[in-house]
Amino acid sequence: MSEVQQAKLPSTGAPPSILLSMTAVTGIVDAVSFLALGHVFTANMTGNVIFLGFAIGGASGLSVSGSLMALICFAVGALIGGWMMRRMIPQDSGATLVRALVIETMFFFVAAAVSIGFTAPYAVHRQKIFSVIALTAVAMGLRNSVVRKLAIPDLTTTVLTLTIAGFAADSSLAGGDNPHWQRRGGAILAILVGAAAGAALLRYSVCVPLLVCGLMSGICALTQRHLESKRSL
Repeated sequence: MSEVQQAKLPSTGAPPSILLSMTAVTGIVDAVSFLALGHVFTANMTGNVIFLGFAIGGASGLSVSGSLMALICFAVGALIGGWMMRRMIPQDSGATLVRALVIETMFFFVAAAVSIGFTAPYAVHRQKIFSVIALTAVAMGLRNSVVRKLAIPDLTTTVLTLTIAGFAADSSLAGGDNPHWQRRGGAILAILVGAAAGAALLRYSVCVPLLVCGLMSGICALTQRHLESKRSL
């Protein structure tokens, strides 16, 4: 292969281990947002659109303002991520992921700081609720737009619908040859473990799971940076 051909090859620089760790962070974030922030999601936007539909249909116990804020802030984060990706050269996708993870880490740490003293009953902390919704939704929107451009099959880090569909549709039971079954199964397990961990950590306070999210994202950023530095040698 010529040097020109090699230069045209994009490098995602995103190993499955990092993407699976990010998927686990998604589980923690959605556990916090659903259980502590008034039954909204700040990573899973499909859920917010559905909640808004329920509210329009007359269902009670849903936070229309919270869901709308999550949708708007997620879109803001996605706009930032889209701006970053449009300034990325094809061979720089891994470095762009590092920058996105650093920003995500910062948002999680700020959210953790804001949520100090944020414990049940959650509804009395209205200002903290909207602050954490905004911060985590922007972080997840940014990450979604970046990972979306990397286009790594079955590792979107945030949604599982197509992953589960592919897992079943391509299985030997359906006459398939089980492609990427380890990756697909790992994504499902990662978000499940993250959600369980998030729910358990909420027993202490909202700050604790958000701090864990920040630490995990930071470790992913450092690991990705190390891989990029090795790749450039």
